[in-house]
Amino acid sequence: MLSLFQRKRPPGAAAPSPAPATDLPKGLLRPESAASLLATPRRQKLLEHIWHRTSLSRKQFATLYRTPLERYAELVQVFPASEAHHHAYPGGMLDHGLEIVAYSLKLRQSHLLPVGASPEDQAAQSEAWTAAVAYAALLHDIGKIAVDLHVELADGSTWHPWHGPLHQPYRFRYREDREYRLHSAATGLLYRQLLDAQLLDWLSGYPALWAPLLYVLAGQYEHAGVLGELVVQADRASVAQELGGDPARVMAAPKHALQRKLVNGLRYLLKEELKLNQPEASDGWLTEDALWLVSKTVSDKLRAHLLSRGIDGIPANNTAVFNVLQDHGMLQPTTDGKAIWRATVTSSTGWSHSFTLLRLAPALIWESGERPAPFAGMVAIDTTPIDKDADASVSTPVTAAIPPSKDQHPPPWEDASSADSVHPSAAHAIPDVMDDMLAMVGMSDSPVVRQDAEAVSGEASAAGPEVPASPLAKPLPTSPAPALMAVQPSGEHFMVWLQQGVASRRLIINDAKALVHTVSDTAYLISPGVFQRYAQEHPQVGTLAKQESQQDWQWVQKRFEKLGLHRKQANGLNIWTCEVTGPRKSRQIHGYLLSDAKCLFDDIPPNNPYLSLSSDQ
Repeated sequence: MLSLFQRKRPPGAAAPSPAPATDLPKGLLRPESAASLLATPRRQKLLEHIWHRTSLSRKQFATLYRTPLERYAELVQVFPASEAHHHAYPGGMLDHGLEIVAYSLKLRQSHLLPVGASPEDQAAQSEAWTAAVAYAALLHDIGKIAVDLHVELADGSTWHPWHGPLHQPYRFRYREDREYRLHSAATGLLYRQLLDAQLLDWLSGYPALWAPLLYVLAGQYEHAGVLGELVVQADRASVAQELGGDPARVMAAPKHALQRKLVNGLRYLLKEELKLNQPEASDGWLTEDALWLVSKTVSDKLRAHLLSRGIDGIPANNTAVFNVLQDHGMLQPTTDGKAIWRATVTSSTGWSHSFTLLRLAPALIWESGERPAPFAGMVAIDTTPIDKDADASVSTPVTAAIPPSKDQHPPPWEDASSADSVHPSAAHAIPDVMDDMLAMVGMSDSPVVRQDAEAVSGEASAAGPEVPASPLAKPLPTSPAPALMAVQPSGEHFMVWLQQGVASRRLIINDAKALVHTVSDTAYLISPGVFQRYAQEHPQVGTLAKQESQQDWQWVQKRFEKLGLHRKQANGLNIWTCEVTGPRKSRQIHGYLLSDAKCLFDDIPPNNPYLSLSSDQ
């Protein structure tokens, strides 16, 4: 895909050699090269974090990202991003541009794009969407230098940014007659200064991407769908950080976004998986005034479906799912305000059974012309008090998809944006603004998950001799495997699920919320997190694990170990400890090392620079 950009490009026009600063008349600024402008430690850190977000080689990154970023730097020089608002200092425009790109790529990793496409299409378009998100973010405020500033050159002429980078000393001032928001419409004047024809040719080959990108470049974010949303959200986070606000709150998905995901998930399940109005056992029943869904069945399937779509922050148990649905106004409560109803369903054939049910308004799921025929039988509400264990109104905190144990804390690279329950002071735990930025792009130094290796591996650490390598130990296929929900869980199926998740970026790597990292040139699987995630996406694991008196994740872990794809320590232990180095502290995590990273990655990404194998093993 990226071979298109490996051809040599003609070198750009070289800027004239700068004269000594003492030669400049008072009030004039000398243009700087991109290398000089980007050389500060802070900007170099941001460039490194942007590179790690892309998972590209240095050569590919230079073509797709570094070159546009350098062109941006040369164009905006030391202009502020605003006169008296955010980033209102010399060089503020450049800092804002780098920050918003970093934030937008952080947000992009939580989305499978294009929305609704098959995993194969999402994987094939992944790099293009990632690049488009970065370009849209970088160009977000570029129009300001065209319409908000008056730039005068040393020879008395006026400079306009469509002339190209500055090549002689200049001074600037803000226009008194500038029109607020006009800069969004001015983006179209300048995007060709940053993006060359080859990049545009590449992006234009993806119709689902090309249209929203053009809308963003025209300043019409309301028509740009998720691409526009990502840019706006990233911009708000950068502004919040600069003004001393809480970028974590801005980065966290707004409440209505979660509600939309829940509604879309229910609509998908009712269309593709759940069975309604069956003459006997069914997943739900549609009456004239309500949609009744079996509570446990729907909760399990909704959670599994959302996780399989790469949506994080999904509650880890049924009670929490019911609470979220109720909090978002999607469930019709009982007379005493509870989420769970008890009712007896009787079909026209005489079949009858009692259930605990969720009650929803049919209009939430179907348009008027799409609504199925109502149930021919009867749903009779039971007023008998419900056992408190089945009561969904019990106050249960909404946890992350993979709940830590009571002794655990978020991983050291976990950032505040990954949970909705962030304490308001979390974003200010690190006083330095740059550290706040690192926290938001997933490189913060928050507490670590501490797991005892013996407890994690159980009997695994005493397992027998190495099992020969599985046939799975081969490079990933070009296209991800088809949907896996109906396949019988097994160790082999876990690996295919892992391969497909990484290839489609549904499972992100080397990230704040990642369960997979690259360490010592191979893959490192966080335990038990990655096995918990698989079990939650495949509820049938619980039944199989119960038959063997195991927790669901332990059942998956055992099947994975039997494949023999992991590397053991010299003492026979399966679990490896990694040191995680933050700005001021080092912590430890535990997991499995794959013997051959090719069984998971087609092209092995760079090692996570913040992780290293512990020397005490």
